[in-house]
Amino acid sequence: MKVLSLSVGGPRGVEWDGGTVLTSIFKTPTDRRLRVSALNIEGDQQSDLTVHGGTEKAIYAYPSEHYPAWREELGVELPWAAFGENLTTAGLSEEVRIGDRFRIGTAEFVVTQPRMPCYKLGIRLGRPDVLRHMLKTGRTGFYFSVAVEGEIGAGDDIEQIGRSEEELTVADVVRLFTAKAKNQDLLRRAMRSSVLPLSWKEYFGERLP
Repeated sequence: MKVLSLSVGGPRGVEWDGGTVLTSIFKTPTDRRLRVSALNIEGDQQSDLTVHGGTEKAIYAYPSEHYPAWREELGVELPWAAFGENLTTAGLSEEVRIGDRFRIGTAEFVVTQPRMPCYKLGIRLGRPDVLRHMLKTGRTGFYFSVAVEGEIGAGDDIEQIGRSEEELTVADVVRLFTAKAKNQDLLRRAMRSSVLPLSWKEYFGERLP
C-alpha cells in the first residue's frame, strides 16, 4: 500500500450560480515532505469549517483504483487530487474499518468516516450529478484523524498497524446512508461504535425504531 500523491490547497473563490463560492477542493500535488498536524497537512486549509475539517476530518484519502472508472464514466482525463483528496492511495478501499489505524511516514492515522460529497465537488468536476453517482457507487473515499503527528510524502508506504475490533466498514456507513430500507442490525452496530463520530450516530439513531 502506498501514497501515490500528496496534495494540498487553500481557499479560492470560484464563480457559480451567479455568485462566488469559496472552496478548498482544488488541491495541487506536491513532491515535498509535509508536516501533518491534528487538524490538517502543512499548506492545506479548509474553507467551510461547519462541514469540513476538524479532528475527525483532518485528512481526506481517495483510492487511485477508482480513477479509471471515473475517467470512463465522465469522459475526461482526471489528474490526481481531482476529488479534492489530500492522499491518493494505492491498496486501500472503502472496505477499511472505522477505527483501522495506519502509519504513513512518521505520522499515524485512524479511519473515521466516509466522505459525503457536497455541491463543490460538482463545481470542481463540472458535473452536478457526480454527487449522486459517488454515493450510488460507494466510491466516496474516507477521512482520517491524526493519531500521531509527523511528516509524510508522496511515495510513502502505508502500513496498517491496527485492525479495528468493530466490524464496521466505511462502505457499511455509506450503505446505511443511502439505503431506503435500513439494516437494523447494521444500524445498531454503527450506534455502538466507539470511533464513528457522534454526528453519524445521532443521524442513525433517528432511524432506529
